[in-house]
Amino acid sequence: MDNSHIKEDLFFLEDASIEPDSDDDFKYEEVTTDYVSDNEVDEDFETAFRTSNKKETTSSEELHNEDNVDPKAEVVEDFIQNFLARMDMKRTFDCFQTEWEEIKKKGLLKQNDLNGVADCYIRNQQLHDEISSLKKDLKRFQDAAQRAKDTHLKLRRERDHHRMHHKRVIQEKDQLITDIKRLRQHYQLYEPTLKALRYKYEAAMKEKMLTKLERDRAVAQIEGLQSVQLVSFECAKGKSSENILSSEKSSDGEKAGISQKNAKDSEFPPDKGVNPFLSKQRIPCVHLTRSGGYRLTNTIEAHSLAVSGFALHPKKQILATVSDDRTWKLWSLPEGDVVMTGEGHTDWLSDCDFNPLGTKLVTTSGDTTVKIWDFAEERCVVSFDGHTHPVWGCSWHSGGDFVATCAMDGTSKIWDLNSLRCRSSLRGHTDSVNSIEFLPFSNTLCTCSADKTIAIWDARTGLSAQTLHGHVHSINHVTFNTQGDSLASCDAYGVVKLWDIRNSSVSTTIDMGPHPVNRVAFDPGSSVVAAASNDGVAKIYEISTGHITPLSPHDDAVQTVLFDRNGEYMVSGSSDSTVKVWS
Repeated sequence: MDNSHIKEDLFFLEDASIEPDSDDDFKYEEVTTDYVSDNEVDEDFETAFRTSNKKETTSSEELHNEDNVDPKAEVVEDFIQNFLARMDMKRTFDCFQTEWEEIKKKGLLKQNDLNGVADCYIRNQQLHDEISSLKKDLKRFQDAAQRAKDTHLKLRRERDHHRMHHKRVIQEKDQLITDIKRLRQHYQLYEPTLKALRYKYEAAMKEKMLTKLERDRAVAQIEGLQSVQLVSFECAKGKSSENILSSEKSSDGEKAGISQKNAKDSEFPPDKGVNPFLSKQRIPCVHLTRSGGYRLTNTIEAHSLAVSGFALHPKKQILATVSDDRTWKLWSLPEGDVVMTGEGHTDWLSDCDFNPLGTKLVTTSGDTTVKIWDFAEERCVVSFDGHTHPVWGCSWHSGGDFVATCAMDGTSKIWDLNSLRCRSSLRGHTDSVNSIEFLPFSNTLCTCSADKTIAIWDARTGLSAQTLHGHVHSINHVTFNTQGDSLASCDAYGVVKLWDIRNSSVSTTIDMGPHPVNRVAFDPGSSVVAAASNDGVAKIYEISTGHITPLSPHDDAVQTVLFDRNGEYMVSGSSDSTVKVWS
């Protein structure tokens, strides 16, 4: 027998008897039809169909019964051959098959040797396979258990380490708590002394300020006496002082075109259009010419809420600040020492300004009132309440007798401090008026509004002389430069525009958006413009080069910026309640 294909398929030798198949030797039996009865009727189609279905059902049941019969037990020959084939014992398989057939043909095998293999052998083989599989599983589980044991020991060591560290941290925490309690008790012993020293310091600074004011007042009286002596000298020449004063008032009235409606009303000074700073040469900012530019030199914790407005004293290095906490404060610069504190408004403060002598301060508030504070009397001496909505801004006339204010009600008002009444209401904007400012040494006013326009007014007549268009968003602030020939304005989308007053046109447009710019300010030399941006950054724009320098940011939106008169430093106020001094 050819065994060349045993590697792929195994063949087994079995006895078989082949009957001769010849059609010639086969005898066919004739089939008769005698069994068909005469009385039997031919089946119709329906009957034949039912009979066929019945036979098919019977055949399927028989097949089902055959499937349930127990399989034939495996014989010895097949068992040994399957075992040798499974163990891949090819030569032993060939020898066994040859010798088995020889012995079988000789009749040396007994009937018991040819029967099926006993169940115990099959069961032993199954148990052997199962034991081999279980041994493999046992080895795998032992390895996993060893790894788990090692991990457990590692975690126990880490737990002990962390537990020891935790105990040490608790001990240090208890020690720190004890030290804090001891320090708090120690601080409470000094707190009354600190309060007394703080009160004495504020009282001393207030006395110092009052002394300076008294000195200024004395100087003013001396100047007045000198002028009286000059008038007396003129009277000696033949012209009385009364005639001189009456002639001056009549000439001023004719020039201004104002008819007196109240005996106490003040007169606007003659608008000669002479600005003493106009002839001064514009000089570049000293901080931009030096390396590094502006640097933060002091941070003042000014208020408990946002700082909303600034004003610089006309003669001293004193800064006035107003805040959303309903108070105003005076600070000495650049040290940042508090000089005076005032309160009286019932809502947030928006802006402030000194009078030309520096003896009074005007403040505006969200409570719709305008208050005048006298430093010598240490109280509010005048309160105006003509506006119907929150007041946004204020500006003191260079003559010292008038204050201009603007409000959310869309109007601006000019207040007379002698007659204590509103001299005129400026109506022309169609939305909230956000800023107002007098042109230095003139009777000209400038306002900006949420209606995206800037208006130039004549304070004597209360009429709009010109309207500037150019912004496409609400304008937040507008200001004159020191020379009075340029305007700077900013809007709610971060666009800053520089205007040439002489031809009423835009000279420069700077995009600092998209965050709103709340306030702008010129330096004394009119060479740079500072912008207070809502992104918490104060930005310096150099007009000659167009370069923008951002300063280190506040923790919140910058609300206002201001330069001192000499350009030595700049201050910025923010919603983070701080004032930063840059020099």
